[in-house]
Amino acid sequence: MSRYTSGTDADRREMLETIGAESVDELFADIPEELRLGRPLELRDGLSELEVLDELSRLAAKNAHADAETSFLGAGMYDHHVPAIVDAIISRSEFLTPYTPYQPEISQGGLQAMFEFQTAMSELTGLPVSNAALYEGPSAVASAAYLAIGATGRRRLVVSRGLGPHSRESLATYSVGYGSEVIEVGLDRGLTDAAALAEAIDEETAAVFLQQPNFLGAVEDVEALAAAAKEKGALVIVSCDPVALSVLKPPGETGADLAVGEGQPLGNRLDYGGPSFGFFCATEEHIRRMPGRIAGETTDVDGRRGFVLTLQTREQHIRREKATNNICTAQALNALAGIIHLSWLGKQGFVELGELLVRRTAYARERLGAVDGIELINDAPVVREFAVKLEAPVGDVLDRCAAEGIAAGYPIGRDYPEYENGLLVALTERRSRADIDRLAEVLGAAVAEFRGSEQPRLAEGVAS
Repeated sequence: MSRYTSGTDADRREMLETIGAESVDELFADIPEELRLGRPLELRDGLSELEVLDELSRLAAKNAHADAETSFLGAGMYDHHVPAIVDAIISRSEFLTPYTPYQPEISQGGLQAMFEFQTAMSELTGLPVSNAALYEGPSAVASAAYLAIGATGRRRLVVSRGLGPHSRESLATYSVGYGSEVIEVGLDRGLTDAAALAEAIDEETAAVFLQQPNFLGAVEDVEALAAAAKEKGALVIVSCDPVALSVLKPPGETGADLAVGEGQPLGNRLDYGGPSFGFFCATEEHIRRMPGRIAGETTDVDGRRGFVLTLQTREQHIRREKATNNICTAQALNALAGIIHLSWLGKQGFVELGELLVRRTAYARERLGAVDGIELINDAPVVREFAVKLEAPVGDVLDRCAAEGIAAGYPIGRDYPEYENGLLVALTERRSRADIDRLAEVLGAAVAEFRGSEQPRLAEGVAS
């Protein structure tokens, strides 16, 4: 028997005889002929372990990654420094191997990690309740919609176009199952159109969705936008960048009922898009509708501090008709990486990180804004990301920058056709002033080279 093959021909003949079938094809008789392949799979001959390793290494070398190029990519996933202490702790077997604490009394370490995570996210968002994490940012947004529908009895969702495209796509998909209507409100000079938002909200609106900063990097006036929702009794849901909250007013202080978002910037590497974790925070009145799990603190019969799963609203734990979600994991290991990173930074270090990003982003914005052929899309305040418009096909420009070892940014035209040659540029603490100067030089030269070309296209090396 082959090491990698489950059964031999003799095994298969014996199994067919046992069940009374003449051939394997007979097992698929109910599948229409036109849906079958009709020929053997085109598989290469087997290779030795060394040959397989060489082939995989060759394929892996085709990937560009943030350690091999200078990356200014963002759009929700950021190339932050992850301190060594994160890997040192999450690699411990007691954290690395458990799936979920079905028996919480023997999972005190895992439960305490959840409790500490919840405490940090609650402090960060300015909202009193946090769950123990979700899959990632976009599904957290969709889960917030379900909570809002249940809490208000309404089904209309008003969404700013400044909300990230993946979150808007998730809302559109989930809304079919929710039986809800999604109304999208456009942007005005890179910010949510306040007048259009107020006009779109009515007495049937369950929730208004905003992003802070928005997808183009601009800081929104959430308080003013939230006021229009409050007048109509709609919930305000803010998707936020957790690192940006180091220098921005917490959502809970700007009128948000729920704050959700993508946790990747905290202790998680890019890892080609995942896994990461989502966070979900709310006011106390919504605690019993929150998705996932909530860990709580208690004392045992001897008065010792202990931790329990206080609330579990998924269908595996309570009667299905009372469940508010069917989430199967809390991404606990990724969330643990997030709380380790926050603890390592500390309150002062976290603020210093945010202030560093603001300074470097301001410098990058000034440098690129001064380059001929590059125009800022808006002049609103930004934290770590900003959008520009190129007077050249963005795909050609990005390919030329990539040839120089620079991932210059994310082409926003794929998600916002109104910004056909738009580019979203993101900063982390890994990007120095010298990196920014190099970006301005290379990007400026590429724009000058391709300026006036007629056919804009997206860069081949940027995943959709």
